[in-house]
Amino acid sequence: MRPFAYVKPSDVDGAVQAVAADSGAKFLGGGTNLVDLMREGIERPYTVVDVTGLPLDEVTALPGGGLRIGALVRNSTLAADHLVRARYPVLSQAILAGASAQLRNMATVGGNLLQRTRCPYFYDQASACNKREPGAGCDALGGLNRSHAILGVSESCIATHPSDMCVALVALEAVVEARSVRGTRRIPLADFHRPPGDTPHVETVLAADELITAVELPEAPAHSRYRKVRDRASYAFALVSVAAAVEVRDGSISDVRLALGGVATTPWRAREAERILRGGPITEEAFRRAAEAELAPATVRPGNAFKAGLARATIVATLRELTTGGGAE
Repeated sequence: MRPFAYVKPSDVDGAVQAVAADSGAKFLGGGTNLVDLMREGIERPYTVVDVTGLPLDEVTALPGGGLRIGALVRNSTLAADHLVRARYPVLSQAILAGASAQLRNMATVGGNLLQRTRCPYFYDQASACNKREPGAGCDALGGLNRSHAILGVSESCIATHPSDMCVALVALEAVVEARSVRGTRRIPLADFHRPPGDTPHVETVLAADELITAVELPEAPAHSRYRKVRDRASYAFALVSVAAAVEVRDGSISDVRLALGGVATTPWRAREAERILRGGPITEEAFRRAAEAELAPATVRPGNAFKAGLARATIVATLRELTTGGGAE
């Protein structure tokens, strides 16, 4: 690990000023991803700006029925929050499906949004990886790609986005608040993560000197659920996951929000499936048709071709459970 300077500001202004003044600086929250990457020599900041002492660790109800979540709220705290459990069960379920209890106790909401891929080629410095070294190539394309993405991919990168929480937040239409010396801006989470294209090393629209200060959720949907399919029951990343939020009226789906994890290079908002489902009947055939349409553009490889069928089945099962009363919350 390269030696680095350490700074711990006492307020948000001090934090963003510290990073603005040093192009080699990085914000440090829970450290569950950044510290690992520093140990591996993938991230090499000259200065670490520790933001854990900033007053960004509260969950607050908003006047319109939504929720404001401070960027430094720990994942375990958010999952256990009574407002989250009562109004946004999909979010609590997604967080509890991710990592271990120890990691959830350390990881922060802001850090979760910024975590980098767990692609083994990204971590193996003997392998070619465009995320780690732009222009180097991508060994995953013709390598062991069972865990890799089938949606939003490019010839430069097929790494999946690792977060469970972000999948739920995309389905909930979360908005990210970010602060810099230039002021505050709000970014819909659906627009926050960038597909790889020709620049897979540029993973979000966040500028290097912007600090995530909060995530805001609109009013909660009537029913929501998170379902995760993985190789083992715990401590495993998703092969496929589905976050669904549904409104039912007069025997049909009046509104639906659907997001996928484990199959895409970003937390994937399933817009085509939503279009087909919205206003339609609550039937197995409708669910299947929507799932097939969403997965139609998938780019599969020999190692991960099974994900398309698994994703279709998981979408159908999640919608069935939500709309027949067995999993409605």
